[in-house]
Amino acid sequence: MSERGIKHKGEQKTTRIPIKIVPREPLAKPGWIRVKAGDAGGRFGEIKRLLREQELHTVCEEAACPNIGECFGRGTATFMILGDICTRRCPFCDVGHGLPLPPDEHEPARLAASVARLKLAYAVITSVDRDDLRDGGAAHFAGVVGAVRAENPDTRIEILTPDFRARLEIALDNLGVSLPDVFNHNLETVPRLYKETRPGADYQHSLTLLQAFKKRYPHVTTKSGLMVGLGENDAEILEVMRDLRAHGVDMLTIGQYLAPSVHHLPVRRYVAPEVFERYAEEAKNMGFTAAACAPMVRSSYWAETQGK
Repeated sequence: MSERGIKHKGEQKTTRIPIKIVPREPLAKPGWIRVKAGDAGGRFGEIKRLLREQELHTVCEEAACPNIGECFGRGTATFMILGDICTRRCPFCDVGHGLPLPPDEHEPARLAASVARLKLAYAVITSVDRDDLRDGGAAHFAGVVGAVRAENPDTRIEILTPDFRARLEIALDNLGVSLPDVFNHNLETVPRLYKETRPGADYQHSLTLLQAFKKRYPHVTTKSGLMVGLGENDAEILEVMRDLRAHGVDMLTIGQYLAPSVHHLPVRRYVAPEVFERYAEEAKNMGFTAAACAPMVRSSYWAETQGK
């Protein structure tokens, strides 16, 4: 039995609650897993300071992404809106969970100004799950996209959304107010592992979200991502890839899962680079317009280069 923190509205302290993680000896990391450190005095430090000044969050920091040093170092970040407290508790994720604060009405303007200050040609915007909101936060997404477009008309925008479970129709309506260039929703893993890995989510619903968005807004590119190393096998990954194409998804990312700590789901296998190359080849054969498949790939890692 291990513990993680849960933050509560209006509180700074952390309450500890138990999470059941089966203890096991960690697998040794292979040589192809390489994490680049950030330079506190360079672009990395500049991005960190800007985020603090504007009271903005990034999934890079909140989810302890291993690519943070490289991405911040070249002046890019994946902005995380709607706070840093998630209403779900996925045991692979390092984002805090609990009761979030209400959406910040000033966040769209602050984020738009930050995109302008960073002179971003491509902005990725994601969020925590907000099951406490009637539309799952979709209207706030549209508000942010609209604000970024107004101040940065040449910036391409990708949104990486939660699943809006039980809120699909109203979420699709509200997202349509200000559409992104790319709509991304990650399946994360194979359906057999959903109960363990994505409690509160549903595999078929996530596919339906991607398909329904594409049907409503066919000119917007759709995208999804998977992690490997959670206990799936290659045949299951290929089957998920076929499901994605059958539901109209255009682009794909596949990367190696790395446990943020010993309190998270363990890595059950490290997938060799040549296997990722085979995933990419299969994706091309299936008709994906772009497929980024490599050990250190994450959903928004070098997102601006995908599809080019």
